Amino acid sequence: MNPVTASRRHYEDLAVGEIVDLGATTVSKEMIVTFASEFDPFPFHLDEAAAKASLLGGLASSGWQTAALTLRMLGDRFLNTIASMGGLGFSDLKWKEPVMVGDTISGTAAIASLRRSRHHPERGIVTIDLDIRNQHGEPVMTMRLANLVELRDPSVPLIEGENP
Repeated sequence: MNPVTASRRHYEDLAVGEIVDLGATTVSKEMIVTFASEFDPFPFHLDEAAAKASLLGGLASSGWQTAALTLRMLGDRFLNTIASMGGLGFSDLKWKEPVMVGDTISGTAAIASLRRSRHHPERGIVTIDLDIRNQHGEPVMTMRLANLVELRDPSVPLIEGENP
């Protein structure tokens, strides 16, 4: 057993349908401008006058910043509590509404599926659906991601009908 992850939840401890509350974070003007200055330097992320004149109607967080903040919340509340071996990627990323200065985003992570690897019996794959909303309950971002998770006991055979 991996001593780093021995006390964490493993693949066998997870269940399809499990919902994790990701907590909340409030997005400040400073956060938006700092992130945009380095990673997404569009005027509607950097300049209040340009942002007000844009389709967004005000200074808005980069969608990539929303995704990064979500990943931080997911790590704090879920990924760092399981025997995660790393991410495999994401799909179905949708930015539904802009995140504006002063917005508080929160959300949930729902385990959508679990499957074991036939080729690597010590690994399982958890698929997670993320639903991120603002303080008004409006969806701002959704995404599906896949993560590798250690099995506590890789010698246990696949269950009949399990999706490898």
